[in-house]
Amino acid sequence: MSSNHAVIWIDHQEAHVMFLSKDASEAEIIKSKSTHTHLHHKANEIGSGKLALDSKYLHAVMQAVNESKEILILGPGSAKLELIKHAHQHDAKIAEKIVGVETVDHPSDKEILAHARKFFYKVDRMI
Repeated sequence: MSSNHAVIWIDHQEAHVMFLSKDASEAEIIKSKSTHTHLHHKANEIGSGKLALDSKYLHAVMQAVNESKEILILGPGSAKLELIKHAHQHDAKIAEKIVGVETVDHPSDKEILAHARKFFYKVDRMI
């Protein structure tokens, strides 16, 4: 669906990608192929103790919103930041369309849509 507004809620297992128009919305779920849900960090070892997200997963999420004009990214942890970093490194034209990033725990799809509508209403009024 081509839409002016898209919202992505992402964590390490899946991304909920939603497209908003004035009267309707459409959603898609993209799952990560990674089977590692947790990686434990041991004392006195180098590294963050976190497993990096699969670049194919991140690329699929960004490609899903490539026709949107404005993108809001939501999520509970570091996955949203990894998505933004991936976008700037590999999908620069799409990265330019990111207008907001917010920390949001695990909302329902209905709550994600309500949050996005409120966010884009404010963005549209500023422009």
